[in-house]
Amino acid sequence: MIKACIFDLDGTLADTVCSMSHVANQVMRSLGLKELPDENFKYYSGEGASVLIQRCLRDAGDPGLLHFEEAETMYRKLFNEDPLYQVAAYKEMPETLAWMKKRNLFLAVCTNKPDKAARKVVHALYGNVFDCILGQKPEIERKPSPQGALLIAGEFHVKPEECLYVGDTATDIRTGLSAGMRTVGALWGFRTEEELREAGAVLLAETPPDLKKMV
Repeated sequence: MIKACIFDLDGTLADTVCSMSHVANQVMRSLGLKELPDENFKYYSGEGASVLIQRCLRDAGDPGLLHFEEAETMYRKLFNEDPLYQVAAYKEMPETLAWMKKRNLFLAVCTNKPDKAARKVVHALYGNVFDCILGQKPEIERKPSPQGALLIAGEFHVKPEECLYVGDTATDIRTGLSAGMRTVGALWGFRTEEELREAGAVLLAETPPDLKKMV
């Protein structure tokens, strides 16, 4: 029996491509590097701000990552100040979360987005519907480590197998499976069905309402 649902944020709960692109390209411009297309950020994201910046720098003209420390510091500062640029909830996600809440399921967010920015985005889009929001913190291993997901399960006093873990990238699939949770690939997100299946996904959801039958 499913008692808790844990969601990734970028590409699962929220379309955040433009927000990441907006901030990262400010950084690239300030360093005299080329700007990058919005579409690229579907692949730059998912493994935390440090990895995103590394991928941006390589494609923007700094393959040796000579500007990494400066770029990462600038990105984190700017992103924490304004992580909401053109951010939107995915269609039918608010209604799906309300349906889960009515059935007394615990709801949580587990993301590699920096914790402060993650909280701003979640609260702006969904108010207080989530019982727990866990973003990237130095003391918690980044996904695909299952540490964050398991901490959330512990906070809710539920077993891993009583949790539904939902995400849109290979990183998410590996996180949920290694945590021993019922893991669902979100096909409305940033990555392809092929990537999710190669990572081990068996359950796939075309739209947020598909999660209801998986609960």
